[in-house]
Amino acid sequence: MFRKILVPVDFTEKNQAALHAALEVIGRHDEAEVYLLHVIETIEHVDDEEMKDFYRELENRAVAKLSRLEEQCRAVVPAGVRVFHDLHIGRRAESVIRFAEEREMDLIVLSSHKVDRDHPALGWGTLSYRIAIVARCPVLLVK
Repeated sequence: MFRKILVPVDFTEKNQAALHAALEVIGRHDEAEVYLLHVIETIEHVDDEEMKDFYRELENRAVAKLSRLEEQCRAVVPAGVRVFHDLHIGRRAESVIRFAEEREMDLIVLSSHKVDRDHPALGWGTLSYRIAIVARCPVLLVK
């Protein structure tokens, strides 16, 4: 059912649960594609040229981490499943949603925090909530 799965990553421990869930969804399907996407959040109201070296250093670190994560995934997926990684610089929610739409993803799997039941409205502004509401494809939130 889900052949193209997007897993946005920020290299925290909670990403492991989302990645594991994505690989479970694939199961033994040997023609699936998994896309790992990391977005470096830009700083608003600061000239991009002024931050060029800063972003370049973040990008270099992120590419190395994405490559390692991609290799870890390739080691455990069934033969025929393709794993890719990509890096964007910009607004995280918008970048994830645009990536999913442009590449016609079937599913987005991302980590989320547990919502405080006494104050559920506090979770409405989270990245995972914004993506889940706006995305045109199904979204699996892993807590």
